[in-house]
Amino acid sequence: MSIEKIVEQALQDGYLTPAMEAEVGRICDNASELSIEEYMALDRLMGSLLTGEVVAVPRKQFINVMEELVLTEAIARVAEIEATSESSLDVGDIAAYALNRLPPLYATTEEGASYQRQRAQAELEELISQQVSEAISRYLDRPSFFPERQALGKNTGNEVVRQVSALLQTYAPNFEQKSDG
Repeated sequence: MSIEKIVEQALQDGYLTPAMEAEVGRICDNASELSIEEYMALDRLMGSLLTGEVVAVPRKQFINVMEELVLTEAIARVAEIEATSESSLDVGDIAAYALNRLPPLYATTEEGASYQRQRAQAELEELISQQVSEAISRYLDRPSFFPERQALGKNTGNEVVRQVSALLQTYAPNFEQKSDG
């Protein structure tokens, strides 16, 4: 798809989706130089984004609070086990196993996320704990005959750190505001 076609579509729909944005980025990265028409289309897109005629849809308009809760529980439990044994556990594997057996708790606002966290503490804390325990036992009992398993992404260890970092960035501004008052 050309830049002109993407801009035309965005103007028609009133939205620039993450996929459209990525495609424009890909075209710009791979082109040694852009044509006058492409520059004009990009200029038109920028203008329409500035006026609000076209709205950029955020990459993620919602979060699954369950991911945060399970990761927190898994990290704490794995740290305990690794501190008292020779075992080395993969937090990502454990969290994924538990998450596949727990209900998602989606939220689109900070208020919604707070509500979901409170709901989870009241109704699901024990279930989360059970599923993380089950995930850890499964992980420790797993056969070691798949050394060739390919993890998602290039730096898997960094993926959990990236997720936790993203969570912290999402909530840190609120914590800072509270400490100022």
